[in-house]
Amino acid sequence: MSKTANVFTRVDPAIKEQAEVVLGQLGLSMSTAMGMFLQQVVMHRGIPFEVKLPASTPTALGALTEDEFNALMDSAVRSASAGKCIPFEEFDSDIRRELGI
Repeated sequence: MSKTANVFTRVDPAIKEQAEVVLGQLGLSMSTAMGMFLQQVVMHRGIPFEVKLPASTPTALGALTEDEFNALMDSAVRSASAGKCIPFEEFDSDIRRELGI
C-alpha cells in the first residue's frame, strides 16, 4: 500500500454537507475528490479552474447617482436598438419551458 499524507482544512459546514451530497451522487468520497483536485493542481501547475470576481454585481437603484442611472439607461437603449434584447413574453415563455412550469 502506498504512503499517504493528511491534509486538514476548515470549511463552512453547510458547504461541506452540500459537497458531500453531490460527491455521493457521483460515487466519490470527499477524500477521493480532494485527491483529484490536488492532482489537477499539479497537472495544471495552478488552480484547475478560473478564479475571478463576478463580472458585475446587482446595484440598488438608490445607490446610483443620476449620471450613473442615465448611463445604464442609455446602455439599455443601445442594446435594445442593436437587437440584443428579446421581448419579455419570449423570455418568460423560455424560462417557464426550461423550468417545466
